[in-house]
Amino acid sequence: MKHSATSSDPAAQPPAARATWPLPEPTLTYFPNARFALSDRDLDAGAAPRLPGGPAVSDSGEHGHVPVLMDRCVELLTPALTRTAPDGSGAVLVDATLGAAGHAERFLTEFPALRLIGLDRDPNALAIATARLARFGDRVTLVRTRYDGIAAALTEAGRAPTGSVDGILFDLGVSSMQLDETGRGFSYAQDAPLDMRMDPDAPLTAAEILNTYDRAALTDILRRFGEEKFAHRIAGLIVEQRSRAPLSSTAELVEIIYRGIPAPARRTGGHPAKRTFQALRIAVNAELESLSAALPAALAALRPGGRLVVMAYQSLEDRIVKTAFAAATASRTPEGLPVVLPGHEPEFGALTRGAERADAEEIDRNPRSAPVRLRAVERLGAASRERGGNG
Repeated sequence: MKHSATSSDPAAQPPAARATWPLPEPTLTYFPNARFALSDRDLDAGAAPRLPGGPAVSDSGEHGHVPVLMDRCVELLTPALTRTAPDGSGAVLVDATLGAAGHAERFLTEFPALRLIGLDRDPNALAIATARLARFGDRVTLVRTRYDGIAAALTEAGRAPTGSVDGILFDLGVSSMQLDETGRGFSYAQDAPLDMRMDPDAPLTAAEILNTYDRAALTDILRRFGEEKFAHRIAGLIVEQRSRAPLSSTAELVEIIYRGIPAPARRTGGHPAKRTFQALRIAVNAELESLSAALPAALAALRPGGRLVVMAYQSLEDRIVKTAFAAATASRTPEGLPVVLPGHEPEFGALTRGAERADAEEIDRNPRSAPVRLRAVERLGAASRERGGNG
């Protein structure tokens, strides 16, 4: 297995943070982890059930992650990966969001001659993936980078940044593995430092945003990235609280969120903290900016007949994917002409009708698949154009 700019030792887990003031009993009802006892409501946060005094319990295997829509991803990408041979000879797959390598392991097992390039910014994830994929030897190249670094990663792996790969997979958002690492601060069901960095070496943390951004900037983040209706009110309470002492733990933040959201609103729409935590995570990791830059690079990297599959988990991500795919599959003939001009045909064809969702059986097996929206496109060559890009 080849590595580039990777770390093989998982970072040590930081000690659990605790709120610096007593939390009121109503807050503990919504955010029970302040006393380290989870309720069913916390499953929305991605937390595994926790035994008193013991570690988190997960039924998702030793890697703590159940890959979403695995069979559908294989079905969509197989035609692109087996054009030369059924075993994947000569084909290259990029897993742009490697995580715990569940999808990657399935593809490498299913296609014993396939080569895979895995990208992830998280050294903990890369360490897990390194161990999990070690048996595949030099068929695997891992690169520590964000997915908008896909062109540079291909170059490092000895590939051209354009027209050089057969399949690309994006599984967006925070991974189950990261949610379950209590010291990372991603989950509002776990009391932890206000970190939220997918790359632990990145400079910006949630604590810095909460303790240094003014009320207007905080409101903008919560409203734009979390679609939080009470953003201005929550931001005001954050500024008020930090004037007495800097915020340092997720328990402190969830107590503020509880006070900032009116009681009737707290009883609807899922966990009251989910929008604020989503917004901060997106801001800390520049997720939407990275995705907007990554998709054009991924489309350019495909060979004719190559396929790109993207799974998004919230509307802001899916909107970016939908817009990029709509542009890629549109005719380049000037508007108003009655026929498509030669050489102006669409470069890509849609493989899905709108966004596909997980069915009831998958959601029952893996609740974290409930919000997924899957979209896929194929780069068209002459043969693909004749059949309309359908696979």
